[in-house]
Formats: sequence, structure tokens, C-alpha cells
Amino acid sequence: MRHRNKINQLGRKAAHRKATMANLASALIMHKRINTTVAKAKALRTYVEPLITKSKNDSTHSRRVVFSYLKNKYAVSELFREVAQKIAERPGGYTRILKTGFRKGDGAEMCFIELVDYNANMLRTEEETQQKRTRRGRRGKKKTDDEQAATATSTSQTTQQEVAEDTVEKAEDKKEEVKEPVAEDKKEEVKEPVAEDKKEEAKEPAAEDKKEETKEVAAEKPSEVKEEAKEEKAETKKEEPAAKKEEERKAEDTEKTDKKEDKEDSADKDKKEE
Repeated sequence: MRHRNKINQLGRKAAHRKATMANLASALIMHKRINTTVAKAKALRTYVEPLITKSKNDSTHSRRVVFSYLKNKYAVSELFREVAQKIAERPGGYTRILKTGFRKGDGAEMCFIELVDYNANMLRTEEETQQKRTRRGRRGKKKTDDEQAATATSTSQTTQQEVAEDTVEKAEDKKEEVKEPVAEDKKEEVKEPVAEDKKEEAKEPAAEDKKEETKEVAAEKPSEVKEEAKEEKAETKKEEPAAKKEEERKAEDTEKTDKKEDKEDSADKDKKEE
């Protein structure tokens, strides 16, 4: 009899049951989702979740304890390296069972068991539902007639005040629009004739002064030009003989240097022959 015995033996002896649980746990850790019967999944959930909690403390002792249950070093390394980081903030409830129906052969109830943090679609739906949820407070008592009348009067007063403010603002805008164009027209009429008179007065004396200056310059120019031409001719005549003398001196100097070089060359040749 199995009175007060909650453990499901799964039709196996102790050694066989431990081996089955170790294989299922290591498969779940490696693949993150497996297909099995509902009875095995419920037994596996109570077997693997304490091991996942143990993986939050990554120490040699906890690794050896988990290895004594799983007996698979690859599953242990996967659990402590990747799974532990994913479930670090979750305080339990690491697995989810999804029933899929009954098996054809023996009619056993089948299901998927998976790690919660590795199902992205389910996580999205959970976040959306949490955002949509809103707590509803208790419905308040119905308002009395006096309260309804007070709210109605307050709303009517506020609307009247808004209407009055709008009318005042419109009247002020109209006054400003009428004043501005009148003032601008007067300013333009005053500015235009004054500016035109000043421009004409300034232009006339300036034009007269320019004409007189051009005439004086034209009268002075021909005499100055003639004198400058004569001076340039005299300077060119003086410079020509001086340039010729310099050229003759240069030619004589070059001849003398050539003769000296020839004499030196001939003297060198005679010395070499001797």
C-alpha cells in the first residue's frame, strides 16, 4: 500500500527511477524543451527545479552536488554557464507543462515540458497581458441630485467666462489691426518727400564739382605730357653711349682672360713633355 506516499514511482524500482529522472533532466537542460508523459513531467519538475536553484550559486561544491544527480558533465556545464544566467532573476517556477493530448498506442496523456525563460513567444504574451491589466477600484456611490446640480452650474459658469474672454480678445485684435496700418501710412508719406529732396540736393553739387575737375585736368594734361616725353628722350640718349662703353669693356676683359688661359695651358703642356 502507498498510504501517505506522494512520490510517483512510475512503475520502476528506485535505481531505475533515478536513472530515468537524470536522463530526462539532462535532456531538458540541453534541449530546453522535451516531449513526455504528464506523469513523468510532473515527477521531473520536482526533480530538476531544485537543481536549477542550486546553479545560481556557481561554486565547486554546488557543481559536485548537481553532478551527483545528473551524472552528465555537459549538462552540468550548460546549466551553470547559460541556464543560470537566464533564470537569475526568477524566484522559482522555472518549468512549464503544456498538455498536447493522448498517445495513440496506450492512450497515455502527453505533454511538453520546457524552461520558461527560453520560450520567447510566451514571454511576449505575458508582457502584453501585464501591460493591459488595470486594477479597478470599487464603484462609488451614485451622485445625489444636489451634487449633479452643483457640477452643472460650475460647468455653465466656466463656459460663460471662456466666451466672454474670447470676445474681449477679438475686440482688442481688431483695434490693433486698425491702428497699425494708419500709423505705417503716415510714416511712409513723411519719409518719402524728405528723402527725395535730400538726394537731389546732394547729387547736384557733386555733379558740378566733378565736371570742373575733369576740365582742369584736361587743360593741364597736354603740357605735362610733352615735357615728360622730352625728358625721356634725353635720358635714353645719355644712357646709350654709357651702355656701349660697358659692352666694349666686357669684351676686352673676356679676351684678356682667354689669352691668359691659353698661355697657362701651353706652359703646362711644355712641362709635361719635359
